[in-house]
Amino acid sequence: MSEALLVIDYSYDFAAPDGRLTAGIPAREIEEELVQKIKSASDANKPVFFMMDLHQEGDPHHPESALFPPHNIAGTRGRELYGRVKRIYEEIKDLGHVFFIDKTRYSAFAGTNLDQLLRERNIDTVVLTGLVTDICILHTAVDAYNKGYKIKVPASCVASFNPEGHTFALEHFKNSLGATVER
Repeated sequence: MSEALLVIDYSYDFAAPDGRLTAGIPAREIEEELVQKIKSASDANKPVFFMMDLHQEGDPHHPESALFPPHNIAGTRGRELYGRVKRIYEEIKDLGHVFFIDKTRYSAFAGTNLDQLLRERNIDTVVLTGLVTDICILHTAVDAYNKGYKIKVPASCVASFNPEGHTFALEHFKNSLGATVER
Protein backbone atom coordinates (compact mmCIF):
# COMPACT_ATOMS: atom_id res chain seq x y z
CA MET A 1 0.00 0.00 0.00
CA SER A 2 1.34 3.39 -1.03
CA GLU A 3 -0.02 6.38 0.89
CA ALA A 4 -0.14 10.12 0.44
CA LEU A 5 -1.08 12.61 3.13
CA LEU A 6 -3.52 15.38 2.21
CA VAL A 7 -3.59 18.43 4.48
CA ILE A 8 -6.79 20.21 3.49
CA ASP A 9 -7.56 23.87 4.26
CA TYR A 10 -5.63 24.31 7.50
CA SER A 11 -5.67 28.05 6.88
CA TYR A 12 -5.81 31.14 9.06
CA ASP A 13 -9.42 31.80 8.06
CA PHE A 14 -10.48 28.28 9.06
CA ALA A 15 -8.35 27.84 12.21
CA ALA A 16 -7.50 31.19 13.83
CA PRO A 17 -9.76 32.59 16.57
CA ASP A 18 -10.43 35.61 14.33
CA GLY A 19 -10.55 33.70 11.04
CA ARG A 20 -13.36 34.65 8.68
CA LEU A 21 -14.89 31.14 8.73
CA THR A 22 -13.16 29.60 11.73
CA ALA A 23 -13.81 26.13 13.01
CA GLY A 24 -12.73 27.61 16.35
CA ILE A 25 -11.25 25.65 19.20
CA PRO A 26 -11.72 22.24 17.50
CA ALA A 27 -9.50 23.43 14.61
CA ARG A 28 -6.73 24.44 16.97
CA GLU A 29 -7.07 21.28 19.07
CA ILE A 30 -5.94 19.12 16.13
CA GLU A 31 -2.85 21.22 15.38
CA GLU A 32 -0.31 19.18 17.37
CA GLU A 33 -1.51 15.82 16.00
CA LEU A 34 -1.61 17.28 12.50
CA VAL A 35 1.96 18.56 12.75
CA GLN A 36 3.12 15.14 13.96
CA LYS A 37 1.29 13.44 11.07
CA ILE A 38 2.97 15.81 8.57
CA LYS A 39 6.41 15.26 10.10
CA SER A 40 5.97 11.50 10.11
CA ALA A 41 4.84 11.37 6.47
CA SER A 42 7.59 13.71 5.32
CA ASP A 43 10.28 11.84 7.27
CA ALA A 44 9.12 8.66 5.53
CA ASN A 45 9.33 10.43 2.12
CA LYS A 46 5.60 9.96 1.57
CA PRO A 47 3.96 12.57 -0.64
CA VAL A 48 2.39 15.40 1.37
CA PHE A 49 -0.18 17.55 -0.41
CA PHE A 50 -1.22 20.85 1.12
CA MET A 51 -4.55 21.55 -0.58
CA MET A 52 -5.67 25.15 -0.07
CA ASP A 53 -9.02 26.78 -0.67
CA LEU A 54 -8.73 29.80 -3.00
CA HIS A 55 -11.37 32.47 -3.57
CA GLN A 56 -11.36 35.82 -5.33
CA GLU A 57 -12.63 38.93 -3.57
CA GLY A 58 -16.22 39.72 -4.49
CA ASP A 59 -16.72 36.77 -6.87
CA PRO A 60 -20.52 36.55 -7.20
CA HIS A 61 -20.32 33.47 -9.45
CA HIS A 62 -18.69 31.10 -6.99
CA PRO A 63 -21.34 28.84 -5.45
CA GLU A 64 -19.96 29.32 -1.94
CA SER A 65 -20.63 33.08 -2.15
CA ALA A 66 -24.29 32.45 -1.28
CA LEU A 67 -23.47 30.00 1.53
CA PHE A 68 -20.55 31.40 3.50
CA PRO A 69 -18.91 34.73 4.30
CA PRO A 70 -15.88 35.60 2.17
CA HIS A 71 -12.89 33.48 3.21
CA ASN A 72 -9.49 32.32 1.95
CA ILE A 73 -9.31 35.32 -0.37
CA ALA A 74 -6.29 35.43 -2.70
CA GLY A 75 -3.49 37.59 -1.31
CA THR A 76 -4.83 37.77 2.25
CA ARG A 77 -3.50 36.43 5.52
CA GLY A 78 -6.66 34.36 5.80
CA ARG A 79 -5.42 32.05 3.07
CA GLU A 80 -2.07 31.32 4.70
CA LEU A 81 -1.41 28.05 6.48
CA TYR A 82 -2.03 28.46 10.20
CA GLY A 83 0.23 28.14 13.23
CA ARG A 84 2.68 25.26 13.50
CA VAL A 85 1.35 23.75 10.28
CA LYS A 86 2.65 26.85 8.48
CA ARG A 87 6.02 26.45 10.18
CA ILE A 88 6.38 22.76 9.31
CA TYR A 89 5.39 23.50 5.72
CA GLU A 90 8.14 26.17 5.52
CA GLU A 91 10.64 23.58 6.78
CA ILE A 92 9.73 20.87 4.26
CA LYS A 93 8.30 22.74 1.25
CA ASP A 94 11.41 22.35 -0.91
CA LEU A 95 11.53 18.58 -0.56
CA GLY A 96 10.54 16.74 -3.72
CA HIS A 97 7.60 14.99 -2.07
CA VAL A 98 5.80 18.12 -0.80
CA PHE A 99 3.18 19.93 -2.86
CA PHE A 100 0.98 23.00 -2.38
CA ILE A 101 -2.08 23.00 -4.62
CA ASP A 102 -4.82 25.60 -4.89
CA LYS A 103 -8.40 24.34 -5.01
CA THR A 104 -11.54 26.32 -5.74
CA ARG A 105 -14.18 23.79 -4.72
CA TYR A 106 -14.80 21.67 -1.64
CA SER A 107 -13.10 18.57 -3.02
CA ALA A 108 -9.33 18.54 -3.36
CA PHE A 109 -9.84 16.62 -6.62
CA ALA A 110 -12.23 19.09 -8.31
CA GLY A 111 -10.40 21.15 -10.91
CA THR A 112 -6.91 20.19 -9.68
CA ASN A 113 -4.18 17.85 -10.90
CA LEU A 114 -4.22 15.89 -7.61
CA ASP A 115 -5.46 12.64 -9.18
CA GLN A 116 -2.76 12.78 -11.85
CA LEU A 117 -0.01 13.42 -9.27
CA LEU A 118 -1.24 10.56 -7.08
CA ARG A 119 -1.42 8.10 -9.99
CA GLU A 120 2.06 9.11 -11.23
CA ARG A 121 3.37 8.13 -7.80
CA ASN A 122 1.38 4.86 -7.67
CA ILE A 123 -0.57 6.05 -4.64
CA ASP A 124 -3.53 3.85 -3.77
CA THR A 125 -4.42 5.30 -0.34
CA VAL A 126 -5.11 8.86 0.71
CA VAL A 127 -4.89 9.99 4.32
CA LEU A 128 -7.26 12.93 4.75
CA THR A 129 -6.56 15.59 7.38
CA GLY A 130 -7.48 19.22 7.98
CA LEU A 131 -10.66 21.28 7.88
CA VAL A 132 -13.59 20.98 7.85
CA THR A 133 -14.65 17.38 8.37
CA ASP A 134 -18.19 17.61 7.02
CA ILE A 135 -17.45 19.84 4.03
CA CYS A 136 -14.06 19.74 2.30
CA ILE A 137 -12.84 16.53 3.92
CA LEU A 138 -16.15 14.81 3.17
CA HIS A 139 -16.30 15.93 -0.46
CA THR A 140 -12.66 14.95 -0.99
CA ALA A 141 -13.40 11.52 0.53
CA VAL A 142 -16.37 10.96 -1.78
CA ASP A 143 -14.27 11.86 -4.82
CA ALA A 144 -11.40 9.65 -3.62
CA TYR A 145 -13.83 6.75 -3.19
CA ASN A 146 -15.30 7.30 -6.67
CA LYS A 147 -11.78 7.34 -8.14
CA GLY A 148 -10.91 4.03 -6.47
CA TYR A 149 -8.59 5.19 -3.68
CA LYS A 150 -8.53 3.64 -0.24
CA ILE A 151 -9.22 6.26 2.42
CA LYS A 152 -7.86 6.80 5.91
CA VAL A 153 -9.07 9.57 8.19
CA PRO A 154 -7.27 10.12 11.49
CA ALA A 155 -10.08 11.55 13.64
CA SER A 156 -7.52 13.46 15.72
CA CYS A 157 -6.47 15.38 12.58
CA VAL A 158 -9.86 16.64 11.33
CA ALA A 159 -12.30 19.14 12.84
CA SER A 160 -15.42 21.15 12.10
CA PHE A 161 -17.36 24.14 13.37
CA ASN A 162 -20.39 21.79 13.38
CA PRO A 163 -20.08 18.99 16.00
CA GLU A 164 -23.03 17.04 14.59
CA GLY A 165 -21.68 17.34 11.05
CA HIS A 166 -18.25 16.19 12.23
CA THR A 167 -19.73 13.08 13.86
CA PHE A 168 -21.91 12.35 10.82
CA ALA A 169 -18.93 12.65 8.44
CA LEU A 170 -16.75 10.29 10.49
CA GLU A 171 -19.52 7.68 10.43
CA HIS A 172 -20.15 8.28 6.72
CA PHE A 173 -16.47 7.74 5.95
CA LYS A 174 -16.62 4.30 7.60
CA ASN A 175 -20.12 3.13 6.71
CA SER A 176 -20.57 4.50 3.19
CA LEU A 177 -17.04 4.89 1.84
CA GLY A 178 -15.29 1.98 3.54
CA ALA A 179 -12.69 4.30 5.01
CA THR A 180 -10.53 3.49 7.97
CA VAL A 181 -11.22 6.09 10.65
CA GLU A 182 -8.36 6.08 13.12
CA ARG A 183 -9.28 7.31 16.61
